[in-house]
Amino acid sequence: MTAPSNYLQHEHQPIATELPETAARIDGELPRGLGGLYVRNSPNPQFDPPGRYHWFDGDGMVHGLRFDDGRASYLNRWVRTAGFEYERSHGAARWRGILEPMSKESLALPGGPLKDTANTDLVFHQKRLYALWWLSGTPYELSTKDLSTLGPQTFSGQLKGGFSAHPKVDPRTGELCFFDHSIVRTPYLRYGVVSAQGELLHVEPIELPAPHILHDMAITEHYSLLLDFPLGWDGSRLKQDGKRRIGFERGTPSRIGVIPRHGRAADVRWFEAESCYMYHSINAYEEGDTIVLTGCRVRDPIPEKQETSGRVARLDTIELVPTLHEWRFDVKTGATRERQLDDLATEFPRINDGLQGTRARYSYNPRIAPRAELMFDGLVKYDLSTGTRLATWNAPAGWYVGEASFAPDASRAGEDAGWLITFGTNVAERTSAAFVVDAASLQTLATVHLPQRIPLGFHSYWCPAS
Repeated sequence: MTAPSNYLQHEHQPIATELPETAARIDGELPRGLGGLYVRNSPNPQFDPPGRYHWFDGDGMVHGLRFDDGRASYLNRWVRTAGFEYERSHGAARWRGILEPMSKESLALPGGPLKDTANTDLVFHQKRLYALWWLSGTPYELSTKDLSTLGPQTFSGQLKGGFSAHPKVDPRTGELCFFDHSIVRTPYLRYGVVSAQGELLHVEPIELPAPHILHDMAITEHYSLLLDFPLGWDGSRLKQDGKRRIGFERGTPSRIGVIPRHGRAADVRWFEAESCYMYHSINAYEEGDTIVLTGCRVRDPIPEKQETSGRVARLDTIELVPTLHEWRFDVKTGATRERQLDDLATEFPRINDGLQGTRARYSYNPRIAPRAELMFDGLVKYDLSTGTRLATWNAPAGWYVGEASFAPDASRAGEDAGWLITFGTNVAERTSAAFVVDAASLQTLATVHLPQRIPLGFHSYWCPAS
């Protein structure tokens, strides 16, 4: 019998209950100007997974916390994807996860051998909320009233492929930039733009030399950045026995493609950088002839000497030791300069989304706890120009938290005028709460006690009441 995954236990233990909107108890005082819906996506399998479980496998479940005039109420719903409904109709799991080999049976499943779970991120665009999948799946629209699944979004039938987990909304134009990548279909990458009115304006196929796993992207005022890092599926192993094994091409340069917002494949300029991997970018912006990119860089995701102390976060063979990093790309000379800005392990970084694609000073990065499973024990406020840690918020003893979204405060001026919201879980007390933290000082303003324990999860988004 396969030992249960740590990502199914303790702080990551799934739940089965969907709650209607329920008032939450508050310690402290919520700001009166805080109005809107904080949502976070999570992997949460509805059935016991067959075989080995990977954290990325679980069905999507979205947890929401609505703020209104000093009050808060909680609700949660599964994302009812086609795969979710298919398994529910059969009363058991039918897909095996990414750690299991592909089989003839899995190839015959609707949608293919990997279930599109829409479990990874969320984006709020044109007053519509979408749940998204890490392997570029179908965007599923959710109701902001009760988080019920409204159905797949195909942009009037124009979306013929997948949609990346981490698209970027340009706060100036209202456009939504995304990509679609595949490990089997050439040319492996497509880049697209959705208009502020929700029309799919632009889709461009872009040839890649190998089917790497692209996870995130970045935008500037005039460009989009496509991040081709040398980590992907071992193609020979897939053909040999159907086993999915991640491989890192140590020594192969990273490639960052800079494409004009509505550009074509021929317009992409590829810049080379040191070999590495990066799950999540922070921001990018233009500075004269230079494009500046920051993110949480993993120097060697699959080191030859594996860490076994239990104090380094792992996802199967991948070690998660990401640190704050900066790249500078000179569009005149084609040169790349890069530097590590800090040595602290942080991930799931966020900024004030109103500055996406322009120069932002502050980043809010969850600090990785010294555990074998990925979880966070605090937040770090960075000065992105220097890598200086300006302030630190520590989660209460026994609590672990997740990604923090920024909710702006219209009554104050300044980039950090707003609040950070993050969900946390205490496994010993079997309770969960949301922490509301002032983004300027990183002081806790309120703790919102949820009516049920929830597992730690992935990414979050702030949907303003307006």
